[in-house]
Amino acid sequence: MPRQSISFTKPNDDWLKQQIKSEEYTSKSELINSLIRKAREHEKEIEFIRAKLIRSEESVLQQGFTNKNPDEILKGFKAKKII
Repeated sequence: MPRQSISFTKPNDDWLKQQIKSEEYTSKSELINSLIRKAREHEKEIEFIRAKLIRSEESVLQQGFTNKNPDEILKGFKAKKII
């Protein structure tokens, strides 16, 4: 595994030490790797949501907005048991 040398601010170093002291993690390396994994997972979730939003926006642009009035829209949702 590649080794890195990094510096922390005092508050961050204190926080890392507290996490290890609480026995949540056994080392700073384990904790940092866990934080990086979580950040990468979060990034994937954001990209998934972004892609969904883009597809939705493109769909609206292709299909246009509805001509239904609010009551008709509500009736459609109720029929599909969305609300």
